Amino acid sequence: MNAVKGTALEGKPLSEIFGGISKQTDAVRNNGGGYYNHLFFWRNLGKGTSGPSGELSSALVKSFGSVDKFKEVFSTAAKTRFGSGWAWLYIGTDKNLAVTSSPNQDNPLMDISTVKGTPLLTLDVWEHAYYLKYQNKRPDYIDAFWNVVNWDEVNRRYQMALKG
Repeated sequence: MNAVKGTALEGKPLSEIFGGISKQTDAVRNNGGGYYNHLFFWRNLGKGTSGPSGELSSALVKSFGSVDKFKEVFSTAAKTRFGSGWAWLYIGTDKNLAVTSSPNQDNPLMDISTVKGTPLLTLDVWEHAYYLKYQNKRPDYIDAFWNVVNWDEVNRRYQMALKG
């Protein structure tokens, strides 16, 4: 990434850079966040496995009451994000699951985020993500998202977050 080329940040993991993003330039924040968020988002997508399983399913029920209620909370976060941004399922430092949204290219790993945690699932709610197929119908795009979530990947991320 040109924003860190030739600086002390070059070669550092994004998670480390994000932990001090408030001290970095807008170019580092926007380019680093954009790269990470999009890569994370694309790995969320797949054939659409049946749903969360095992411990993740139990944790969603514990945190939200049911998997369907989680989907409703997540969808609402995505639908109500003003302008461009992201909806996130994340595991907090308390090991509980929560949902948030972030503007622009921000994410829960960044020290400027109002919530901190390890992302498990995200949805891109920038217009570029849905405009060609859904025009200005963000809710239709969000509803369709649930048909292509790669729950195997989300389950894997959850297990990794519990370990680390």
